Amino acid sequence: MGKIEKTLDRILRGSSDANISFQELRKLLLQLGFSERIRGSHYIYAKTDITEIVNLQPIGNKAKPYQVKQVRNIIITYGLAGVQQDEGKEEAQDPNAEE
Repeated sequence: MGKIEKTLDRILRGSSDANISFQELRKLLLQLGFSERIRGSHYIYAKTDITEIVNLQPIGNKAKPYQVKQVRNIIITYGLAGVQQDEGKEEAQDPNAEE
């Protein structure tokens, strides 16, 4: 598993939002096809067919936790990592299938 995949996994798990490196988050967004525009300390990301615009600002070398959550929601909502919103429902059905 490469560094980008590990970052994506950590973001999707949501257990360490406060410990995501700003540079890792930047690289992930660029890898997912977002365009980057920098205005002072604001890093602005946009992608065709995605209505939300991501505006990131670092705290030292870390990303802000609420911004990591915003990126996670966009990745899940638009299925950018092969993950769909309905995946949690499949897990809920597994125990019923055993009965």
